[in-house]
Amino acid sequence: MGETAGGTPAVELGADEARRLQLRAQGFLGARPRGGVPAMLERLGAVQLDTISVLARSHELVPYARLGPVGRGAIEAAYWGGADGERKDKAKANAKAGRKRMGSGLNGGGAFEYWAHAASILPMADWPLFAFRRRAYLRRGWRWHKVPEGVCDEIRARLKADGPLTTKELGGAKASAEWWDWSDHKIGIEWLLDVGEVVCVERVGWRRVYDLAERAVPDELRTREPDDDACLTALVARAGRALGVATRGDLADYYRIRQDQVDQVIDATGLVPAEVAGWPQRAWADPEALDAAPRGRHATTLLSPFDSLVWDRARASRVFGFDHRLEAYVPKAKRVHGYFAMPLLAGGRLLGRVDPAREGRTLIARQASLEPWATRTSARTETSAAALAAALWRAAAWVGCDDVRVERTDLPPALIESALKATTPT
Repeated sequence: MGETAGGTPAVELGADEARRLQLRAQGFLGARPRGGVPAMLERLGAVQLDTISVLARSHELVPYARLGPVGRGAIEAAYWGGADGERKDKAKANAKAGRKRMGSGLNGGGAFEYWAHAASILPMADWPLFAFRRRAYLRRGWRWHKVPEGVCDEIRARLKADGPLTTKELGGAKASAEWWDWSDHKIGIEWLLDVGEVVCVERVGWRRVYDLAERAVPDELRTREPDDDACLTALVARAGRALGVATRGDLADYYRIRQDQVDQVIDATGLVPAEVAGWPQRAWADPEALDAAPRGRHATTLLSPFDSLVWDRARASRVFGFDHRLEAYVPKAKRVHGYFAMPLLAGGRLLGRVDPAREGRTLIARQASLEPWATRTSARTETSAAALAAALWRAAAWVGCDDVRVERTDLPPALIESALKATTPT
């Protein structure tokens, strides 16, 4: 045992042990998590959203990576509830009848969308924990834009009478062709989302559908307002559980809170001080994660660049020795690994990256590049090629493709062709 600055004994962990703890906590080591997408969301605490869709959108890729070929309908239902048309018609009928939905919330009580690690899907049960953020926005009085006078009252009235509604249905999202030039109604509805008066109850064609929080959030959650310390304590503890073992910076990044806020509540979280070999910063571990050695079957899969296993670049570099950045916003000529390079996870390691695309019923790896260590010996090269082929075929089957093609790779072409044939589904 080592000691922390305050004299509390610290658990000593090897770097590989810390890596395995994180893999298990994130759902990539051991038996597949039970309970499907809802249980996965509760365990992770947050699933980041993003506009980019290649094989699928990021919030679909996250459960696929952990649970296998779960149907997209099941994913959307877990996040938003039942069938879109039925839900919207029922919500509008309830709104017009003036009835408040009690107990379960509009989307079945499963999830809501809010600002966590960027825009994220969060378990509905965690609504009270973001009271500190809603209050902070209220104190500031604005977020992106100053809110035009009277527009919020107009939006409240429209949602009460006709909700749920998209921004377009409320009056439009943009005042001009510029992406940042929001209309008054867009400014107003986003402000009401920030402060918790409205909720995004689903996404349709990637547009948010908004409704009043009093209809969409169960009363027992909506009316609960923990103080800031209680919110922060719960969120830091949640981050520690989702990561297994984490530094102060890791804990802060998970829900995008400040590191000094982590410091003020860390002693109340129940997380255990830890020292990890090779980590220069002190760390904290989830005590439940330490109860049993992390072992079992490793997942072989492609990851969304926005997956919580890798969304923190500094942590991915420290834990996996993997330096990754999204190149979608990099000029094409300057890209190294491709537009939407997806990390390849196999054997508990991040082996490389795949930039995928689809042409009809063929999944294409525009580029597949492996880490230097993954091809250092002929045996490693063969193992890495087999993992790449397996991940490609599994992704292909999930998105409805029956063929796989690799366009560019640093592997010997004959080897990758052989690996793809060896793992072809029968």
